[in-house]
Amino acid sequence: MESRKKLMHAKITSEVLRYCTDFFHRKGFVQLMPVILSPITDPLGPDPGSTVIKTGEIEYLGQRLSLTQSMILHKQIAVKQGIKKLFIISPNVRLESPARKESGKHLFEFSQLDFEIEGGKREDVFGLMEELMKGTVEHVKKECADELHILGRTLPAFSSPFSCYTTHELEEKYGADWETAASLAHSAPFWALCHRREFYDKEDPAEPGHYRNYDLIYPEGFGEALSGAEREYEYERIIARIGKDRLDAGRYAAYLELARDGMLPSAGGGFGIERLVRYITGAKHVGDVQLFRRVPGEQVIV
Repeated sequence: MESRKKLMHAKITSEVLRYCTDFFHRKGFVQLMPVILSPITDPLGPDPGSTVIKTGEIEYLGQRLSLTQSMILHKQIAVKQGIKKLFIISPNVRLESPARKESGKHLFEFSQLDFEIEGGKREDVFGLMEELMKGTVEHVKKECADELHILGRTLPAFSSPFSCYTTHELEEKYGADWETAASLAHSAPFWALCHRREFYDKEDPAEPGHYRNYDLIYPEGFGEALSGAEREYEYERIIARIGKDRLDAGRYAAYLELARDGMLPSAGGGFGIERLVRYITGAKHVGDVQLFRRVPGEQVIV
């Protein structure tokens, strides 16, 4: 049965990729090739929710190159170079603590669909993702009805707009570790706003200490689906945030050189393909939907 499940998960993953790729092309997005190695990558911090223990690196011809943790910085650079709407299916390597094995939703190697919109606002991302989420679920229900039946998975039809809460409201209701409890309390995806996160997430100019970022949360305990934000694009703001976060500005020299000449305002996000397939299939662990498991704390077989 386990090998049969793997085949069903593979088919559903294929349909998810097909629908998502077609969706972004229909919306006028340009598909870019992923970056695997670079002198710069997403620092993934300071983020109190991050448990990445180190950044994967190699030395090549005397240069230190990082494995991509996400393509956020490259997305901003691509927008600066004139690509108004873009997406990438990007391999990400995040070397998570072995303790994350038990979360059910963490991998140390996964594929993320990353997208960015020049001049975009939070509400633009909400509308786009809600349409994508509804369409993907309906597509899989149609194309993989037999597989979902065998897996015992019944999916609802979603309606827009999704509910929205600030993290402050969620903490007050569910406690500091609100994500799982709030996810279990919902039967449809919802948005969580205002996270204290990385330097490229825009601080709200009208409310210092609050941020124009967002997560999409799956219901039924499946947890985080997407992370995204409106972006800091002014050099002075970027360099001030890097300093405040005590990051090594030298690691971002190429990015900062471009930012000095001016980035463009944008908004975007990224969601894990495997997490989306896990939610659709109702799999117990996100590693279960991978043909080649990449779960923190487990030995890699192949």
